[in-house]
Amino acid sequence: MQKDESFASALDAVAQRYQERAALVLDDGTWSYATLSEWSGRMAAVLRSGGVGPGDRVLVQVDKSAHAVALYLGCLRVGAAFVPLNTAYTTEEIRYFLRDADPALVVCRPADLEERVRMAGSVPVLSLGGDASGSLLDAARSAVPDFVIEPRAAGDLAAIVYTSGTTGRSKGAMLSHANLESGARVLIAAWGWRDDDVLLHALPIFHVHGLFVALHCALLTGTPMIFMPAFDARAVLEALPRATVLMGVPTFYTRLLEQPGLDAACCSHIRLFISGSAPLTPQTFEAWEARTGQRILERYGMSETMMNTSNPLVGERVAGTVGFALPGTDVRVADSEGRVLGADEVGVLEVRGPNVFSGYWRMPEKNAEEFRSDGFFITGDLGRIDAGGRVTIVGRAKDLIISGGYNVYPKEVEERLDELPGVAESAVIGIPHPDFGEAVVAVLVPTGDPVSEHDVRAALADRLARFKQPKTVINVPTLPRNAMGKVQKKVLRETYMNLFG
Repeated sequence: MQKDESFASALDAVAQRYQERAALVLDDGTWSYATLSEWSGRMAAVLRSGGVGPGDRVLVQVDKSAHAVALYLGCLRVGAAFVPLNTAYTTEEIRYFLRDADPALVVCRPADLEERVRMAGSVPVLSLGGDASGSLLDAARSAVPDFVIEPRAAGDLAAIVYTSGTTGRSKGAMLSHANLESGARVLIAAWGWRDDDVLLHALPIFHVHGLFVALHCALLTGTPMIFMPAFDARAVLEALPRATVLMGVPTFYTRLLEQPGLDAACCSHIRLFISGSAPLTPQTFEAWEARTGQRILERYGMSETMMNTSNPLVGERVAGTVGFALPGTDVRVADSEGRVLGADEVGVLEVRGPNVFSGYWRMPEKNAEEFRSDGFFITGDLGRIDAGGRVTIVGRAKDLIISGGYNVYPKEVEERLDELPGVAESAVIGIPHPDFGEAVVAVLVPTGDPVSEHDVRAALADRLARFKQPKTVINVPTLPRNAMGKVQKKVLRETYMNLFG
């Protein structure tokens, strides 16, 4: 008989222990852990009756809800691989995922049902929500909960998370049951999760941050979540006194700083503010501390590895850095040939550990390219590690600018630009240039009047080498971002590609 190492079993044991405790605090009521367990059993019953079993993929593009969480847990129960999709993906993008994931079932929003049925061909499609024909929710309501957990090995597939696909086709990162469980347990320890913690959950759950980092920390400790359908600064501010932990992206913190009611008093019940998924600027870090008296804990992860590093729970949290390698995870910096670099040298970060995925779905050639022979995964993130082991991210390798033969790391320039009066935020990109190969271009969001090229050059003249200084400055009302708040530099590069002829 196969030894059961399913992550569902670990979660179920916690749910049984804390049956009467609140799991999801919703706008219209509260789900206890018993209720969540019951609904995951109902979802499992519907999945099994439809022939979904171990190793099958369930492709899911739905709005955030308690039932969506139950569906995820139901997939784990039957041994299927959960494949969450960004709710912003278009019909054409969904076609690709349908072909690539080869799912046994598609679950969508009610409004998309008719179109998804046409697209999916012979693949069954159900909607999550509504009472019309094809409603998974309707089927689950009348189902007898199936609490059987399919035995799974630690390395068996639990989820496929597609990368954002900013360059080339999206890649499906395969995450195992062991990846999910080890990733959660190391964070619970690193962040000192307590029995009386209450997580304020305002993140989307189609992404690793909201689905695997935030959700798992609470579910694996049997603690409550204030479960918001989406981030709303005013609603989050009102909920802070009822929570102890907030996980967010930098945009959460910049928007909360715009709220006049944000102060130390309203944050006094929060023991930990965590930021990730995109770089947190030192300016936001410092402004947050000035307003609330608390220092945000920044960490570093990605879809393929979940969490790699974290600033310490106890100890100095340094603005602009992502802290130290988490226990069990090895982090190093290497050059393009794989040679390991020394302290404070900039190169590509590589990671190895129980958190690292097994590879990309049906992409053996990509796996061969992105894993070293000793098991380290090449992240594509440029960074450096100081003599004490503290990690700083300086950008993506694909965002590196080579101007006149010199390497320019965008983050270094952006940090200087963000310090200038009149600059709310910045993005630095490389644009083809007839003389320099690439020219450094600053795209700025001004706080008021446009920021002139003359003012930028004057301010940076003594602060950055000439080759790092922007050749031109562009003012825009906002920077393009993806759903997790990351600036989409590919969009900026495409927009201004012909700037220099």
